[in-house]
Amino acid sequence: MAGNSARRGATRKPGTKKAARVGTGGQGRQSLEGRGPTPKAAERPHHPAAKRQVAASARRVAGPGTGRTGGAPAGRTSRSAAGGRGGKGVSATHEIVAGRNSVIEALRAGIPVSTVYYATRIETDDRTREILAIVTGRGYPLLEVSRAELDRLTDGAVHQGVALQVPPYVYADPDDLLDEAADSGTPPLVVALDGVTDPRNLGAVLRSAGAFGAHGVLVPERRAAGVTASAWKVSAGAAARVRVARATNLVRALQAYRQAGCFVVGLEGGADASISELPFATDGLVLVVGSEGKGLSRLVRENCDALASIPIASTVESLNAGVAAGIALYEVARIRASAATQP
Repeated sequence: MAGNSARRGATRKPGTKKAARVGTGGQGRQSLEGRGPTPKAAERPHHPAAKRQVAASARRVAGPGTGRTGGAPAGRTSRSAAGGRGGKGVSATHEIVAGRNSVIEALRAGIPVSTVYYATRIETDDRTREILAIVTGRGYPLLEVSRAELDRLTDGAVHQGVALQVPPYVYADPDDLLDEAADSGTPPLVVALDGVTDPRNLGAVLRSAGAFGAHGVLVPERRAAGVTASAWKVSAGAAARVRVARATNLVRALQAYRQAGCFVVGLEGGADASISELPFATDGLVLVVGSEGKGLSRLVRENCDALASIPIASTVESLNAGVAAGIALYEVARIRASAATQP
């Protein structure tokens, strides 16, 4: 019944009545105070920008040539490695190579390794014994983990009890390639890739660039292949000797090279000039190689000083980027060697 004071909870026990309070009297003021302006990304410990800044500081403290994975050579720190471009010169993540054949091929090719993972109670064979011999001989970190942990690390790939982690690649700045040429005392020779998305093609270009004396390879930051484990393997170790620079905008980078005194020559299937008579071969030269399907983009083509073609049989539509770059670099090396012997 309404108003029944005998109902349980209808009355307050003596001594439990709260005192009256007028206003806040400053109580709760702390909860109303803000936390101030949001800190910068580099000042937040768990933000990627802060982690990149810490890594860049560690590289500077360690000195040039320490912990490099294809970055600046000893004695000089590249702009990207020093964090001058906000960390854009470092590949985003580590890469995992899984499977006994893949791991042993990667180790034979000299791919940089940060950690090797080995499953507990693994069945050994000739491949695993060779892997362990290479890992212990080179002093790579070796971790014995469970198969469940390997499944997680490899994202469910077939790992056969073995995997390795490739550290992020440190890219050079486009201007670093000109510095490389200046140190060598020869006219600059750079290979630029336009729309090449297969890392195996990038690896083949790196191998040819190392064979014929190119000072580096330039790739765009977006919609282009990067230096992955596949590129390392195909390059047969050339990725450790030939620097790869990454440009935010390929067209602007080519324009900067032209302003620095280099000539830009694009490889185009329908061009009138033949690669055997490559123009500007003895000068500072940037060879631009397009994708196998689309070729050079319109803006890149418009910023070339000349276009050259590789004569091929009519039954073959085109060459892939790795083969085309190798042929063009051979012709440049041949022309330069012939010019050097002439009085």
